[in-house]
Amino acid sequence: MLAEDSVLLREGLIGLLSRFGHEVVAAVGDAETLAAVVEEHTPDIVVTDVRMPPGFQDEGLHAAVRLRERRPTLPVLVLSQYVQRMYAAELLDSGDGSGIGYLLKDRVGQVEEFVAALREVANGGTVVDPEVVRRLLRRRRDPLERLTPREREVLALIAEGRSNGAIARELVVSEAAVGKHIGGIFTKLDLPPADETHRRVMAVLAYLRA
Repeated sequence: MLAEDSVLLREGLIGLLSRFGHEVVAAVGDAETLAAVVEEHTPDIVVTDVRMPPGFQDEGLHAAVRLRERRPTLPVLVLSQYVQRMYAAELLDSGDGSGIGYLLKDRVGQVEEFVAALREVANGGTVVDPEVVRRLLRRRRDPLERLTPREREVLALIAEGRSNGAIARELVVSEAAVGKHIGGIFTKLDLPPADETHRRVMAVLAYLRA
């Protein structure tokens, strides 16, 4: 079962998997359809992208986590252009930890390595990209430790629901300075590309969990 919104990559993966003797029972382009089609076909493994319609943020990874909640032994291989640490950790913790893979899309170009990873996950193994491992190990430390004292102040005010203007007035700085601090917070917390409102929410969650 394949979920990938890029038609070119989706068709390329279908051809690649077929060449190695695998049958793609269904291929979809959005996370909502993925859940429905898995129920219909009960595949041996699900391969899904992270960023999918409608929001192109982390819908595919959300769907993978939900699928594992319903079917703890369903093998799932996630492909991503970046590491979404929060949900990657949740995915890797799902079920008994078996039958899970999280690879960066660069690995798809290394055909034999990708196909070997697919087989390993389908057989109940766990395959995690080295970059994902590096990011998750960093996650075990205080996620706020890389923030400057001023960035911590700004994040605390964001958690109180303050706007950029209100933060600027509280700290007696310009709104441009506040915007720069917020950009630094997003970068240091490794928040994925998204609209600012979503990233502010994720930053607050990181602050509350610290």
